[in-house]
Parts: sequence; C-alpha cells; structure tokens
Amino acid sequence: MTPEDAFLSKQRLLVIAPHADDECFGCAGTMARIKHLGGEVYCIVCSVGDLKHYDGKDQRVSGGTRESELKSVMDYLKVDDWEILFRDEQTHLRLDAMPRRDLISLFERDAKLALDKLQPTMVAIPVSSYNQDHDAVFRAAWTALRPGVPSAKPFQRIVLGYDNTSLFWSLEREKFHPNFYVDITNFLEHKLKALSMHQSQMRDAIHHSSVQNVEFTARVRGREISVEAAEGYMVFRQVF
Repeated sequence: MTPEDAFLSKQRLLVIAPHADDECFGCAGTMARIKHLGGEVYCIVCSVGDLKHYDGKDQRVSGGTRESELKSVMDYLKVDDWEILFRDEQTHLRLDAMPRRDLISLFERDAKLALDKLQPTMVAIPVSSYNQDHDAVFRAAWTALRPGVPSAKPFQRIVLGYDNTSLFWSLEREKFHPNFYVDITNFLEHKLKALSMHQSQMRDAIHHSSVQNVEFTARVRGREISVEAAEGYMVFRQVF
C-alpha cells in the first residue's frame, strides 16, 4: 500500500453538498477511492425539491426523482450513510433565504450526520459561487468548521473545498485554484457512472455540466499532476 493509500484508508470523509449531484461533480472519485481502501464516507445533501429546468424545454423534475437518483448513487458508491436536510419546494434553491444560524446548527449538531456526532477526519464543502444555495452552504459550513478547543468542540483537521464545472463563471478574485489533488485514475469510471445516475440533471455534451465535460475536467486535473485523472480541491485547513 502506498503512503497515499494508507492515508486515505484512515479517513472518515464527510461531503456536504447543496444539492443532489454536487457530491458527484466534486468528489465521487475520491469517495470511491476511500471506500475501496477501507475508509468511511458520509454525505449530507442539503436540499432536493421540485424544479422546472431552465433549459428551453419547460421540463419539470420532482424532488422524489432527485431523491431516488441520489439513493442509487449512494448505494453505488457504497457510502456508509447519507441524509437530505430539506425536501420542500420552498427551501430548494432558497437556502440563502433561511437564517444562516439555522443551517450552521444543522451542520454542527442537529443533523443526523452533524460534525459533533460524526466527528469526521476530513470534510469536503462547496466553494462559494454565483449559485445562491452553494454560497449559503459554503458560508454556513465555513462557520460550523471554525477552529476551536478540541475538548469543547470537535476539530476537523482537514477541510477541503471541492470543484464544480460552473466555477469558471466566477469573479477573478474567487476563481478556483486547486492545491490538493486526489488521483482517481482507477476510479474515473466510478465517478462518471455515479454522475450519470443523476439522469434528470445531465445536459448535452456541449454543456459544462455534461458527463463528457466532467471527464475532460478530470483528465485535465490529472495532467496537472501527471496522472490520467484526478479531482482537485482547495485546502482550507490541513493539520498534521
């Protein structure tokens, strides 16, 4: 076992995703690799709900469909446990309208997989973006993950921000610049298959959120570190 495999095999990873499919865009390869090595993986999805796609086709996707797709993904990736915080149409895509303190409390102690209960060794969160739900989740998670005295509040030693194919449309000062990579060469197909299970959310090949573009992105990230495929993250905290 390589030192990298040994490190990942000991992790208890918690992925916090604004919506069902964000966990795959950013972390599915890492999730698959950690599970393969014997580590633990958990996932909090903040919101699913009915949604009319802005795609020129007037297509409406139900929250039930989103949840069913997510369950298939979680089963396929062999995630140890997962939960959805909100299932109502009023909250979906409106997480920025709820008091931030309420979302922080869920992440810290009230959710089934809250930080205080799960005590993960590694946490992956979305980075801030133009999407209002992503920004709300980032801000709340950032606060929930603030450093404290370990005897009083569980301290997460590794905090990462994960990639999303929409991040190219960010202000220059907010651009995504990965400085932590996970080699997913042997797990790229797992990532692509898991993502494709979110069938209602997949777009045509030319779209940045297509399965094809996710593969291109993973291969570009891989070339940045001289492997076939990788997932890139921004390190927010790393303590050894």
